Amino acid sequence: MVTTHLHDTLPEWDAFAHAIQARRPDAGTWCEAWTTRDVLIHQTGNAEELARVLRAHMAGDPVRTRGFDRENPYRGLTDPELWSTFIDRCEELVDITNSAERDLPADEEIIWTGRVAKPRFFAEHMREELVLHRWDLTGDDATTVRALAEPWMTRHSVYDVGKPLLAKGTAGLDFTAQGRIQGRLRAPGTDDVIVTASAEGNSIELGKPEGPATIESDPAVRILFLWGRRPADFTRWHSQAGPEALGKVRILLSGY
Repeated sequence: MVTTHLHDTLPEWDAFAHAIQARRPDAGTWCEAWTTRDVLIHQTGNAEELARVLRAHMAGDPVRTRGFDRENPYRGLTDPELWSTFIDRCEELVDITNSAERDLPADEEIIWTGRVAKPRFFAEHMREELVLHRWDLTGDDATTVRALAEPWMTRHSVYDVGKPLLAKGTAGLDFTAQGRIQGRLRAPGTDDVIVTASAEGNSIELGKPEGPATIESDPAVRILFLWGRRPADFTRWHSQAGPEALGKVRILLSGY
């Protein structure tokens, strides 16, 4: 039984759940190394870890964020057990995030994966995971495109996730010939997402549209690019940056 609190706190949960249940556990996904079951395992681990870190902080005994090996215990579960556990972990996350909203200051600083997060981050990040990984299951259907295009998705990706989105891609770039690499991802009517990488470090921020864009697209496609994904319909994005500049930005945006 899924509670009203879960639906209210994670409004994207239903769409994700329907997408999972409409597919065989061993069905392939847009995430090349994962089946549908792997996506569900990942989401179960996400819900557990977000709740664990937030609960420990509220108890005055902070813990480090674990790596993705946290998902290993779920691999031995049967499919019905995994589904039931996913619901339980999401309910637990909702309970602790609602408690945090009630009991913690809005600007409370909580350590998550080596960076500072605020209490609102924990439910919102699970919401983003539900949207993004639903795309892994369904591709560019109307429900996911609408969800990806929500302005909070861009804000969360830039300000609450930020630099980790660039870390993998930076490892594949050579800065010896060029001191830094910068790209502007533009969606008409919104601020640009500006990504910068150099040997000294990376940055990602929102800024007013200025000069030529490296990639122009709708907001949903821009989110996919930030997370190292590509839309099925390549006509939804455009570039006049040239193959060298475009290629470097594409490498930078390799996702996790």
